[in-house]
Amino acid sequence: MISQFISPYVQRKLGELDFDFPEGTNAVGRLDNDSEGLLILTTDKTLTNRLLHPTRKHKRSYVVQVEKKIDEATLNRLREGMDILVKGKGAYRTQPCEVNVIEKPKNLPDREHAFRESLPHSWLEFVLTEGKNRQIRKMCGGVWHDCKRLIRTKIENLELGDMQPGEVREIEKEKLFELLLLNDTN
Repeated sequence: MISQFISPYVQRKLGELDFDFPEGTNAVGRLDNDSEGLLILTTDKTLTNRLLHPTRKHKRSYVVQVEKKIDEATLNRLREGMDILVKGKGAYRTQPCEVNVIEKPKNLPDREHAFRESLPHSWLEFVLTEGKNRQIRKMCGGVWHDCKRLIRTKIENLELGDMQPGEVREIEKEKLFELLLLNDTN
């Protein structure tokens, strides 16, 4: 599914979820078509800038499955920041981030066309404070570990938890802002 309610392309959209969204609902940020996980939908038009502007440095956490076993030197390259190509802007140096090897998360939803677990792979947790288009995929590809699965699990203290694909959970604005570490002035 794409992170949009309207698209000229024939693909599944947010409006097809089993939920009566209020008029004016938009996604805060996006997940590319091959990614999964936490997506905030809101009618607050200021939330995207308040949360995702590069100067805000809000943390976003991802669980990532990559091809092949990854070593410490490669993890350090990812952590220190690296050059990726950004559409329309050319080379971009990513900000330093947290990257650690983790065990495969329990209770992941099944995925059509899943990467075969019998092949060598690693599970990583990335914590970024920026989010360029396909950034994690580009970073992993830049160190020769193709990204096979990418799941956004957390934005600040707002967690995906046990939510399943297509599930929608309403949160009161005050609670949402508390979890996102936002207040009325930022």
